[in-house]
Amino acid sequence: MKKIPSGIRGLDEITDGGLPLGRTTLVTGGPGCGKTLFGLEFLCCGAVKYGDPGVFVSFEESPEELAKNVASLGRDLDELIASKKIMLDHVQVERSEIEETGEYDLDGLFVRIESAIDSIGAKRVVLDTLETLFSGLSNTMIVRAELRRLFRWLKTKGVTTIVTGERGDTDVSRFSLEEFVADCVIVLDHRVESQVTTRRLRIVKYRGSTHGTNEYPFLIDRSGISVLPVTSLGLTHEAPTDHVSTGVAGLDEMLGGKGYYRGASVLISGTAGTGKSTFGAKFAYAAGKRREKCLLFAFEESPDQIIRNMRSTGADLKPLVDKGVLVIHAARPTLYGLEQHLVSMCDLITEVEPDVVVVDPMSNLATVGSPFEVKVMLTRLIDTLKIRKIATVFTSLVPGSQDSYGEQSDFGVSSLMDTWIVLRSEHSGGSTVRTIQIAKSRGMRHSHDIRRFQMTDAGINISAAAVTPDMLAAHTLERPVPKAKAEQGDGKRQRKGK
Repeated sequence: MKKIPSGIRGLDEITDGGLPLGRTTLVTGGPGCGKTLFGLEFLCCGAVKYGDPGVFVSFEESPEELAKNVASLGRDLDELIASKKIMLDHVQVERSEIEETGEYDLDGLFVRIESAIDSIGAKRVVLDTLETLFSGLSNTMIVRAELRRLFRWLKTKGVTTIVTGERGDTDVSRFSLEEFVADCVIVLDHRVESQVTTRRLRIVKYRGSTHGTNEYPFLIDRSGISVLPVTSLGLTHEAPTDHVSTGVAGLDEMLGGKGYYRGASVLISGTAGTGKSTFGAKFAYAAGKRREKCLLFAFEESPDQIIRNMRSTGADLKPLVDKGVLVIHAARPTLYGLEQHLVSMCDLITEVEPDVVVVDPMSNLATVGSPFEVKVMLTRLIDTLKIRKIATVFTSLVPGSQDSYGEQSDFGVSSLMDTWIVLRSEHSGGSTVRTIQIAKSRGMRHSHDIRRFQMTDAGINISAAAVTPDMLAAHTLERPVPKAKAEQGDGKRQRKGK
């Protein structure tokens, strides 16, 4: 099966290369699911990315209305029309203006479409929507016969065609268009779940080709249409061997003295108040000091709040933000659905081109999706970051107490992480002891000890000695570490003080 790339992000992955070349594809769905914009995006991508001229035949909306609609995708339809890359033809079918007498055909429509194709040498055609012909002409038998003839004729012209249609109550389309548009059938769906709107795409049929069979989220935003084919990604990313500092000297030491692998995914989990956000911000701060770009996604605090809070730990993020080395993107999870968050994050990653990324906290995404949906979204994000060799720290709030080694991370994503760091907080006798432990770190030797740490105005200090159960039970605290030594974690001074 020869194929033509659609240009729609993600669609060519799940169709294994694009739509069938020189054949007809049916795109069907309910009102507002994006059928018309799907067709326009197919034409605009063909004209802009691949130099394929296209013809759009509309049976409903005028060229002026279509130009306004596609402007929301960031496309200048008027410019493409002026440069003869796209041609719009509005075929108006008004039932009150039609007189049906005896046998008739649709040769007039054939002539109009052929004239439009030949005028610009079109390679792509979109017919939107054929339901208008059925509603405008009462003799549906003639319409069906003529449409079959139309599709056969379009194949002889060698053009790749998309036909849009309304979905029926029980069938794929209202007038069984799939019976004679059978090469490829794509169903679009627009649903509301838990007061959050989501769009889904499913390939019902693709003759002569392998294709993804699941429902895939898709989005319509200012950059066009994006399909999120999570299951189509292969595990082909490289595994860098160089390291990046964690931003905390004591944690670097626990990780063999080198820090995280570049391109690694790191999970820092713990209950409230254990210092997860501080560890994440320290990682970003260290990257900025190395003049590496960092992108911090905040789902809980505003940029100003993060900058203010981090000053109390000896890290002034504002100069890094002013220089553009650190970019903080803050948004409530409930602002979008999971798919929109994913696309927005991927777009920012493409725009900023960061060396490191921090997601703080990923557990807040649970407010807009089920654990399975969040895991699917995070899997896609992790794969995207690994392909780009971007070291990423994810923080996760774990509710309840953590009394055993087998802590559970939200959404079950710990198995996807290269390094998992567990933070705990013990409260007794009016004081608090915070501890850190590396649950795993693939591909490197690391400490298995549970160690105490303190957050001071000079940074995070991690003790050099392991914490025993008796020490935790006795709840003995270290003496305050001198300001100049806090970030270095001077093990000798700590042992002497104890």
